[in-house]
Amino acid sequence: MPTVLGQNQYGKAETRVVRVTREGPVHHIRDLNVSIALSGAMDDVHTRGSNAGVLPTDTTKNTVFAFAKEHGIASAEEFAERLARHFVSRQETIHTARIRVEEYGWDRIPAAGGAAHSFVRRGQETRTAQVTYHGDGERWQVLSGLKGLVVMNTTDSEFHGYVKDRYTTLPETRDRILATEVNACWRHAARPEGEKPGWDASYERTRGHLLAAFAGTYSLSLQQTLYAMGSRVVDQEPGIDEIRLSLPNKHHFLADLRPFGLDNDNEVYFAADRPYGLIEATVLRDGATAAVPVDLTNLP
Repeated sequence: MPTVLGQNQYGKAETRVVRVTREGPVHHIRDLNVSIALSGAMDDVHTRGSNAGVLPTDTTKNTVFAFAKEHGIASAEEFAERLARHFVSRQETIHTARIRVEEYGWDRIPAAGGAAHSFVRRGQETRTAQVTYHGDGERWQVLSGLKGLVVMNTTDSEFHGYVKDRYTTLPETRDRILATEVNACWRHAARPEGEKPGWDASYERTRGHLLAAFAGTYSLSLQQTLYAMGSRVVDQEPGIDEIRLSLPNKHHFLADLRPFGLDNDNEVYFAADRPYGLIEATVLRDGATAAVPVDLTNLP
């Protein structure tokens, strides 16, 4: 039975590159994990085994290191854009380049403090970026994001008034811990060719909006908190048209201390890692067109 080649891509996944910039005794680090996927006129290599149009994946790895040395890493997005343009513009058989980047942040010591009852776990967050460039017409799609940002409110959260049936055992509460791991991906609005956004500043502002909305929302449900977080980003950042949030509810249950003759006045909790509630939603700018859906379990 005859067959035809469908969607295909190739590249080098998870190239780890650390760029150290020295300014006298002060050092700055950009620590990236870069994955490259290239597609285009690749029929011959699949159907005939001809490598004439194939750029070796080892070459793409070397390009990451070379560009880090030659151009530095101003931001995850800028670095990804530079790589994507390079591969599409330099190789006739490559029509589309998708660059995924994870960035691992390094904070100086000491770290700044937080709000009275709101906390963010240090050292767990991973910054993400995905840039897709189509050579036909200079079309870009830039997605930024983060994953693993663990936050907690030790009060100002309730959960009650929900549907109950014969299998419901969860007690209603007027005061609980609300903790989650923020996984978010936001889509930047189209921009004129040649415009250079401040990617790092945009990321820090967006991250700040997410944290401020989480800390500042008196929560009656994690869904309400999610919507407040997404809405603040879209309201405050005109360059962002859409944000997708995936928030696992990191449940904290009051430990039963009665067998030991002790009271537990919202002081001691059992942190359950599974199973967990998973709350997901997209918040769009009014009138904006949603992009092709992204699987939140496979954020860039």
